Amino acid sequence: MCALSAGKCKIALLSIVLIAFSTVVWADDITTSINEALQYYKNGEYTNAVESLNYASQLIQQKKGAGLEAFLPEPLTGWTAQAPTSQAAGAAMFGGGVSAERRYSKGSSSITLQIITDSPLMQGVMMMFSNPMFASSDGGKLEKIAGQKAIVKCDPANKNGEIKIVVANRFFVLIEGDGVTKEDLKGYAEAIDYEKLASLP
Repeated sequence: MCALSAGKCKIALLSIVLIAFSTVVWADDITTSINEALQYYKNGEYTNAVESLNYASQLIQQKKGAGLEAFLPEPLTGWTAQAPTSQAAGAAMFGGGVSAERRYSKGSSSITLQIITDSPLMQGVMMMFSNPMFASSDGGKLEKIAGQKAIVKCDPANKNGEIKIVVANRFFVLIEGDGVTKEDLKGYAEAIDYEKLASLP
């Protein structure tokens, strides 16, 4: 028996159905494209086979990006936030990869939080964390935030800064802000569930 009111119970059930339907649609589109590619390959239509596989790959990346959106925190007290977005980025953005982004604002202050994975530039980011000289070359300092190694760069005079965090050697978290304090940036960095993020397949 539902512990919620009848109306709330119906909304909860509808949400579950919609989520399940969305998952089935993703799976159908992906498997259809893969099956098409296999048929094209058997027929010797290699160009069409490659196009179908590329399309399936893009859908998988989009699905992965949508999964990252769940780790973008809700706005902190006094802040508002836009809806999270995700994309399978091209080479122009961090060398490619899958990313999710959310923008937060409070008056004239703004913060952008991104989570990026599958980017070929991760190797360069990892070098910054393994060598303190790289981390401090542009004014950044190594710190621990929510148990994670972070590079924190903050300019109190101009009220801007950024925090970079690498999670499980697979995810790059970038938090950038204007009109903010270091505490504002750290507040959003601490609001991420890094344990669950690291466990993503």
